[in-house]
Amino acid sequence: MTSSSDTLNEMKPITHYRVLALAMPILLSNATVPLLGAVDTAVAGRIAQAEPLAAVGVGAIVIASVYWLFGFLRMGTTGMAAQAVGQGDHAENNALLLRGLLIAMVGAACSFALVIPFAHFTFGSSDLTPDVSAMAWDYVGIRIFSAPAAIGLYAIIGWLFANERMRDVLYIQLLQNGINIVLDPVLALGLGWGIQGLATASLIAEWSGFALGLWMCRAALPKFVDIDWPLILDRSRLKRMASVNRDILLRSVLLQAVVYSFVVMGGRFGTTTLAANHVLMQFLEIAVFALDGLAFGAESLVGQAKGARDKMKLRRAAYLTSFWAAIVALVMALIFGLGGQNLIALMSKDITVRDTAMLYLPWLVALPLTSVGAFMLDGIFIGATQTRDMRNMMFVSAGLYAALIVPFTNLWGNHGLWLVLHICMITRCLTLLWKYPSLERDVIR
Repeated sequence: MTSSSDTLNEMKPITHYRVLALAMPILLSNATVPLLGAVDTAVAGRIAQAEPLAAVGVGAIVIASVYWLFGFLRMGTTGMAAQAVGQGDHAENNALLLRGLLIAMVGAACSFALVIPFAHFTFGSSDLTPDVSAMAWDYVGIRIFSAPAAIGLYAIIGWLFANERMRDVLYIQLLQNGINIVLDPVLALGLGWGIQGLATASLIAEWSGFALGLWMCRAALPKFVDIDWPLILDRSRLKRMASVNRDILLRSVLLQAVVYSFVVMGGRFGTTTLAANHVLMQFLEIAVFALDGLAFGAESLVGQAKGARDKMKLRRAAYLTSFWAAIVALVMALIFGLGGQNLIALMSKDITVRDTAMLYLPWLVALPLTSVGAFMLDGIFIGATQTRDMRNMMFVSAGLYAALIVPFTNLWGNHGLWLVLHICMITRCLTLLWKYPSLERDVIR
């Protein structure tokens, strides 16, 4: 599957055309990912009450938080596999896919143990009504069975990114979210399964995406008897993978803690505010995944440049991907500003939820602009596997967020909550920019 074409591809100049050719399939595929939550939200909102919408919001954040604890698989696999491509080490490139899938199965087992205590804590901290709590438990109890598929896809997609197979990722996401879009209204509304129907639709969609991903990678997955176990279980390679993934895991835990606390604190302002924040967060998810499209392109190109020990290509990859990300962020802000009212109406039928969401919409409009730098620098640092600096700067940003969230929400309520989120994103950007020169120096060591 891998051949000299990979090396030739890496040696091509990094141009605007190459960046867009990589980024556009990723951008399109990632823009469909939030539909797993957005379609759930829209269908739940058709029930004409705030309770189902709030239940989907808090249930989805539990599942997303547990799964994203293992998001290091996607990021770590991309950075290390891209560097293997840049070095022309095709055996190690394929071995990284198998290592990632093995770790994913361990992660899936851990997620079953984590989800119950985490859901208990989340639902209790959010002051949910008994009805909302019961519906949220129904949602989580079904969605957790997609853990092997969802976590396994992290490894698969990370490996596909590293090998610049962005169109394959697009096909996986189109299948996954297309199934979800079709089944959501059929199961939840047509068959009357309600919240359980929403969760079942997502479950089927995620397993379908995983099956297609395995098929896409079949050439890199040898038969069991042909697996080069000494290479896959090589101690030094495993140690490096563990170090990179540990740093990304800690960073991801801190980032999820920020998102999680945002949801929990919003719940303290009432069910309507919780539902309104969830509606707006769906827009944020769309913006995040659109921006991540360019960040993933940066991971691949920066990783290959580091593998080839080419500082100028690394710098050009960082600049061009960030340039286009800034344009995407501006477009997303304009879309949210001009079409926010209609998008909110699509997401919720409850008039009080709509009015509350409109009150906080300006914060959402500005968020793509204040967060684009953090997302792009994350991609650059992941591609270079400079994960320790990324972890440390996340500690700084999360620490500032934790210090400000209580006094700011006491002073300004939900407005203060959104303000602290903006401050956290800006701090991530500034601290990573401070560390960027050391990333370039590391290329030629």
